[in-house]
Amino acid sequence: MNPLKKLFKQTAIYGLATVLPRVLNVLLLPLYTGVLQTAGYGRVTVIFSWIAIFNVFLAYGMETAFFRFYNKADDKEKVVSTSLISILGSTVLFAIFALIFQNSMANASNIDVQFIRYAIAIIVLDAFVIIPFAWLRANERPMKYAIIKIVNVVINLGLNLFFLILLPKMVQENPDGFLSALYVPDFEISYIFISNLIASGVTFLLMLPLYLQSKYVFDVALWKQMFKYAWPVLVAGIAFTINEVFDKILLERLLPEDIADSETGMYAACYKLGMFMTLFATAFRMGIEPFFFSHAGTENPQRAYAQITNYFVVLGSIILLGVVVYADLFKVLFIQNSEYWEAMNIVPLILLAGFFLGIYHNLSVWYKVTDKTRYGAFISVIGAFVTIGINFTLIPVLGYMASAIATVLAYGSMMVLSYYFGKSHYPIPYNFRKILFYLGISILFSTLSFYVFNRSIIVGTVLLLLFLGLVYKMENEMLRKIFLRKT
Repeated sequence: MNPLKKLFKQTAIYGLATVLPRVLNVLLLPLYTGVLQTAGYGRVTVIFSWIAIFNVFLAYGMETAFFRFYNKADDKEKVVSTSLISILGSTVLFAIFALIFQNSMANASNIDVQFIRYAIAIIVLDAFVIIPFAWLRANERPMKYAIIKIVNVVINLGLNLFFLILLPKMVQENPDGFLSALYVPDFEISYIFISNLIASGVTFLLMLPLYLQSKYVFDVALWKQMFKYAWPVLVAGIAFTINEVFDKILLERLLPEDIADSETGMYAACYKLGMFMTLFATAFRMGIEPFFFSHAGTENPQRAYAQITNYFVVLGSIILLGVVVYADLFKVLFIQNSEYWEAMNIVPLILLAGFFLGIYHNLSVWYKVTDKTRYGAFISVIGAFVTIGINFTLIPVLGYMASAIATVLAYGSMMVLSYYFGKSHYPIPYNFRKILFYLGISILFSTLSFYVFNRSIIVGTVLLLLFLGLVYKMENEMLRKIFLRKT
């Protein structure tokens, strides 16, 4: 099969695994913003931000190391068992210490200790499935991967709907019924984390067979090699997570106490309208990461890498402009409480930031296939410094707009640095005239539609149709080759 056609096929399935669950998960946005006031949603966002940070620590780059060593290993079972033992041991140690120091963690983070307990349990269960999910991807079993991911989110979504909508109504209609034992007034935030915890537990049970089948052989020499490869990925992951979620934590800490939670909630809700770009970029990355490693030894892989990046930019430019044009329709659909709409001006910036991040992931192939992951760590750390520096400096002046600006500049700097270092270590013939053309036109049309013409849907639609016409005229022949060629 044509490698590019295979890539797009796998990307479509991984897109199902990533995009559809997250689209279902997006249904939680109108639910949460309908049930919670802006301050309550702000608190939920900050807790999930801390969970994301600890998820990276407990993965410590072993997922990427697993891909690298599994693909080139003669004894693949040894890679699997060594990785499982490593993650299992470190996660159990974390759970023990976290439970011992839970009160200290609650005081340091200004989070209620009951939410700390929920967070610890969720973090632990999520860590246990890191290697099993990586194993499914490495063995090109995207359908099973997709089904389990979807089951997780369906359970999470269903329980949220039950606890936040159905249960209160049922108890109100029948106060003496057996369900009244499950209902606690003003318990919405706890219900949110209980739903997530149950979904994570079911996911772990579905992935348990890999643990039961493993021979549990721990190869110390192999683990040292894997950790040497993984630690720069860990540093990069921490830095990336800072770029992704630390702005919410800083908003909650740096804004005046009386408005901090509310401003954070508005920012976090409108930030999620940038999910369309994030979903596309994530699905694309899930498809291309195994492709990068498996084709690194083929003849002239750089040409394929360049083509992939070109078409990522084409599709990403369409998504950027399309979401910006119809942002006001999306806000009504996903954020029905108008109290949150005050932060809508961040949406184009968050979409552009997600676009830059997606381009960065495509450009980052050079340090992954050459085992120079320390460059990825360095680049991500630079992005983290940009994020922290701008947020600390400008949040007191600009509020949440400072966080949006910081996100764009952080991912933009990472994108530029990755290209700069990559061109000398692993030259790839990117068509930068085409990339800059699509990127520039999409940003220009988005700016005109959202800021100059004040989000006029008529003007925006005309601009979007013009852009689609340009894409069709310039890319029609190549798209036919990719999707219609059979050999």
